[in-house]
Amino acid sequence: MQFSPTDPFRDYAPGPYFCELTSQRADDQGTARSVQARIATIGLDALHARAAAAETELINLGITFTVYSEASAIDRILPFDCIPRVITANEWRTLEAGVKQRVAALNAFLHDIYHDARVVKDGIIPADLVFGNANYRPEMKDFPVRFGTYVHICGTDIVRDAQGRFMVLEDNARTPSGVSYVVENRHLMSRAFPDLMSGIRLRPVDDYGRRLLEAMTEIAPEGVDDPQVVLLSPGIYNSAYFEHVFLSREMGVPLVEGADLMVEDDRVWMRTTGGRRPVHTIYRRIGDDFLDPTVFRPDSMLGVPGLIGAWRRGNVTLANAVGTGVADDKAVYAYMPRIIRYYLDEDAILQNVETHICREPGGLAHTLANLENLVVKPVGESGGYGITIGPRATKAQIEAARAALIADPANWISQPVISLSVGPTLTDQGIRPRHLDLRPFAVTGRQTWVLPGGLTRVALKEGSLVVNSSQGGGSKDTWVLDDGAP
Repeated sequence: MQFSPTDPFRDYAPGPYFCELTSQRADDQGTARSVQARIATIGLDALHARAAAAETELINLGITFTVYSEASAIDRILPFDCIPRVITANEWRTLEAGVKQRVAALNAFLHDIYHDARVVKDGIIPADLVFGNANYRPEMKDFPVRFGTYVHICGTDIVRDAQGRFMVLEDNARTPSGVSYVVENRHLMSRAFPDLMSGIRLRPVDDYGRRLLEAMTEIAPEGVDDPQVVLLSPGIYNSAYFEHVFLSREMGVPLVEGADLMVEDDRVWMRTTGGRRPVHTIYRRIGDDFLDPTVFRPDSMLGVPGLIGAWRRGNVTLANAVGTGVADDKAVYAYMPRIIRYYLDEDAILQNVETHICREPGGLAHTLANLENLVVKPVGESGGYGITIGPRATKAQIEAARAALIADPANWISQPVISLSVGPTLTDQGIRPRHLDLRPFAVTGRQTWVLPGGLTRVALKEGSLVVNSSQGGGSKDTWVLDDGAP
């Protein structure tokens, strides 16, 4: 492609990485080239001006998350990059099928470990990895879960390697966040860059709230004609509170805190100015430990006493179910291809990143011998915390990781460094490649629906592989091209 002297892409060089806009894909049909041409028409100065206005709009709309430290709590916007990530229709069909397959296997696995535990008895996964898991909840043993669905909302973190292959990095089966940015990013692009989007057929993302409400209505206790759905939030000090407000508005349901609910005669009621009202489905954004002080942490002020008892008796449904954290443990992740084969008798559509389990002697030995070349992750952390990226770590960091591995091998996994794909990103120096990932969101009631696209997170620091918002990452609008096929 020839560039004019004023073209913003003239200095763009993705290097050895797969580029989500400029690398060739068979079914792109010229969309990526058209996007590049339109960006060139807008020009670099105008791009910067519009991007700054868009970020000001995010602040004015209160589209923020909270970063906590020992000293303070700071509300921040999720930095927004105006150059979209483009996913072709065929690529999306593969991603969608792979996510649905993964969600089905996760739900089958969770139902099994809380009932017959065949997967353990048949030697597919070690018993202590399940029953010794910090997120395993013995209270869920033989618990009646509607439709056998434990993971109603799932966020699957996906990366693409240098050859353009999609791979699953991890599963988020507890309370995955970030879907609000998917929808708001699209709104922002529509307002700030209509000329960039004009005439391009994209799969819509606006119906997420409707789809989520449909699923929450489907899973309500049997026999309820007009179920009341609520979203249970820890409150305004939670880092994702904006998302809680957003989702309750999109679904058209009350946003409540623990103090707004009560349990009487094993039924859940919501306190309102017009008196109490029954509640049938709770989309909860509170961790397991804090849900019910009569079952879990007795000091919790966030939950509802008696809630688990009402759920066990079939008078209310919780989404996601309690105990799903076993499924997104990073050590369990390593067994997912076997789990998919065991329950579904299928090969995984989306492969795992190669993973070494340090609780196993072979995995620990390999990791210790190759620390400088591996990414070492704690199994129970999220948000990019506790990770050591060997090729970019100092000697002191390598030795600290070695000591942590030796002290508690079961807490760690390691993976090779993946050459994450890049996307053109607007920086102070112009348009430059930055690494990114993708988090599609799946919603499951009776069936599973996947929001077209998902949250594209981008590592804004040059060379960084850490895309998490808590570590300084930003986001892009994710465009799934619509070819009209079902």
